[in-house]
Amino acid sequence: MDGARGSEHVETLIIGGGQAGLATGYHLARRGVSFVIVDANERIGDAWRKRWDSLRVFTPARYSGLPGWPFPAAAWSFPTKEEVADYLEAYAARFDLPVRTGVRVDALSREAGRYVVAAGERRFEAEQVVVASGAYQRPRVPAFATELDPGLVQLHSSEYRDPSQLRDGSVLVVGAANSGAEIALDVSGDHRTCLSGRHPGQEPFRPGGRWDRLLMPVVWWLASHGLTVKTPFGRMVQRKFRDRGLPLARVRPKDMTAAGIERVPRTAGVRGGLPVLDDGRRLEVANVIWCTGFVPDLAWIDLPAFAEKEGPVHDRGIVRSEPGLYLVGLVFLYALASSLIGGVGRDAEHIANHIAASRASGGGARRPGPGQLPQQRSAGPIDRAGTRSS
Repeated sequence: MDGARGSEHVETLIIGGGQAGLATGYHLARRGVSFVIVDANERIGDAWRKRWDSLRVFTPARYSGLPGWPFPAAAWSFPTKEEVADYLEAYAARFDLPVRTGVRVDALSREAGRYVVAAGERRFEAEQVVVASGAYQRPRVPAFATELDPGLVQLHSSEYRDPSQLRDGSVLVVGAANSGAEIALDVSGDHRTCLSGRHPGQEPFRPGGRWDRLLMPVVWWLASHGLTVKTPFGRMVQRKFRDRGLPLARVRPKDMTAAGIERVPRTAGVRGGLPVLDDGRRLEVANVIWCTGFVPDLAWIDLPAFAEKEGPVHDRGIVRSEPGLYLVGLVFLYALASSLIGGVGRDAEHIANHIAASRASGGGARRPGPGQLPQQRSAGPIDRAGTRSS
């Protein structure tokens, strides 16, 4: 502690104790860099525990491990949210990573050449800061949602757990990407369900099927090495996914038909307290679940690089305009796999190498890392369950 300032000084502070923060901590520990991880949740893995009960990841366990420890499950199984949460908690314990839970960061700024992090009554000063909390944590809900009849149950996908939260009567699920499709299927057993929004397309093979297992090594290589910000095709896919989201993985249109789910056009507004579709229809529903993704929540970062709406400019997570500041775990930070549990480790290793090299050179974080890439903006939100770091 710095008694004069009432601050705790750490060499490197990692904000966020999900898969991105833990992977970064693992690689920093292997390089002898001192660090502390802080996380707002009371327990490691809680960001996963708070998702809906039936959630499973979309990548098999063999591709869902963090560096140093494969996911402890059958290779071609699809872990539940509870299994992922418990794995993250056990991972931190296995490698003795210094995680402090229940520490919610309120502000990040810079004073006298050091980063200053305010967290309630606590204050940290750090030479390096790694933002691994995920940039898209504030639920996106259209402004007209406030015009809906207050008697309707309204939930965002981040609040939905199971059908017991809903009133008797029909359900409108707004947003037809993976979260919306899975939640619609979840509630359709007890409620007449409408799914609103544009069909985002679907992956060619259902996860876990014969062809999926056969081709998964190729798909994973493409997601990790072929579809990156360095390749023209990767940048094209990045733009497409930013605009439309990822294609459906587990749920197929025939599954929704079999469950009696009605596909309806985009939800455009409200009339008489009820949702109105693009085609002018007003739906008599008792519940609305917004599966409309998230928006950036970076207002707590008081640094010039974060002043623009589009987000910070970075080189594979290195914010060069703010020496010593790094990003890990964002969607398409470098590759399509960057925000997946099994893909975040490579970006974490890149950041850890840069921090260790800068430390060894005595130049703080000012020394450029190897393999500098063209500068890029942070990618927009993609609402695919299981891809977002906590």
